[in-house]
Amino acid sequence: MIIAILLIQILGAAGAFLMSKMSQKIGNIKTLMISVFIWILVCVGAYYFVYKPFDFYILAAVVGLVMGGVQSVARSTYSKLLPDTEDHTSYFSFYDVTEKIGIVVGTFFFGFMEYFYGSIRFSVISIGFFFIIGFILLFFIPKNEKLLE
Repeated sequence: MIIAILLIQILGAAGAFLMSKMSQKIGNIKTLMISVFIWILVCVGAYYFVYKPFDFYILAAVVGLVMGGVQSVARSTYSKLLPDTEDHTSYFSFYDVTEKIGIVVGTFFFGFMEYFYGSIRFSVISIGFFFIIGFILLFFIPKNEKLLE
């Protein structure tokens, strides 16, 4: 597990850098869409292809790259959606609260699915449905010049 955690942490920084470059070229929304699509592939890959420790480490490397990048691009995108104001603290407090709610709901759902189906594989694939919903919702974000930069 220590190797997987190190992979995720080290590659998370690299992922943030890579996604930053990508968002400069194609915009934040498209970068988020690519990131969420990769998350969907990670869920499917974890369900179908992870049977040995080496498979798990490969998946951990991909998770690290995507996790670091998606967090930074999501915050950047959120800040570009905010109205012009001096009080960004309230908006980012709301962002943090919704993030924590998402963590609780996601963790509960993951555990519930493992309990219900008796397999962690179904938990992983079921989390993919949250990513699919997020991917679809990204199509409905109003496009403005800030997000296309």
